[in-house]
Amino acid sequence: MSRPLEDILFGAPSPRARAATRAASVAAAVVLLAVAAGIVARFHSAGQLDARLWSFFALPTTWAFLGKGLLGTLASAAMAAAIALGLGLVLMLGRLARPRLIRWPSVAAIEFLRGTPTLLLIYVCFLVLPSVGIKLSTYWMLTLPVALSTAAVVAEVYRAGVLAVPRGQTDAARSLGMTEMQVFFTIVFPQALRYIVPALVAQLVIVVKDTTFGYVVTYGELMQNAKVLIANYQSLVPVYLVVAAIYCLVNYGLSRASKRLGRPGW
Repeated sequence: MSRPLEDILFGAPSPRARAATRAASVAAAVVLLAVAAGIVARFHSAGQLDARLWSFFALPTTWAFLGKGLLGTLASAAMAAAIALGLGLVLMLGRLARPRLIRWPSVAAIEFLRGTPTLLLIYVCFLVLPSVGIKLSTYWMLTLPVALSTAAVVAEVYRAGVLAVPRGQTDAARSLGMTEMQVFFTIVFPQALRYIVPALVAQLVIVVKDTTFGYVVTYGELMQNAKVLIANYQSLVPVYLVVAAIYCLVNYGLSRASKRLGRPGW
């Protein structure tokens, strides 16, 4: 009797496959440790691990300054994410709409924003808009472009989730007399969100990373404040290592939150 396709594709690996996986994992870990040791050795030989380059991290003012930059990063990222999630939903509804006068402009907006680099949008807000009399604060010069760029991607993520919901559920809801809006927001969209939580979290991580473009408009985010510390203390590698660790912790927190949201109880 032939095995089902699901068993062939997703069945438990054989003992030989498990042994090969363990061996590959050990080899990869050894290579990564060797690379890390080589990097540390190079930093040490270049004097980047000297105590004098790390001593200012013992000052409360240093951490207060980094904390202020982190708050700036989180404030910009949170607002950009909120705008992107809302605008992405509007663009997705427009793209799925039947009237061409609604669908075509939505498709054009999504494709334009997806194809335009975030940095270019920031330069538009920083250089072009003031020349026509529109002046934005440094906060919005960073937040608005990041939000617009992310909204286009989020719209496509939403659309993928909606299309993944079985059509039979939509037909069943319509047979009960529910309107199109009721079907979408009561039946379809809640299920679509379950499918796309990982993709949405990945976009939120990208939003946090995109706030590093704040240096263009001198917005006081984490990387901008890190550059100030580097200029004052001439400590390039230590500052960047600490800032990288902070970004990793923030993104790890987002990942943990996404796993909690993906549980059936939510």
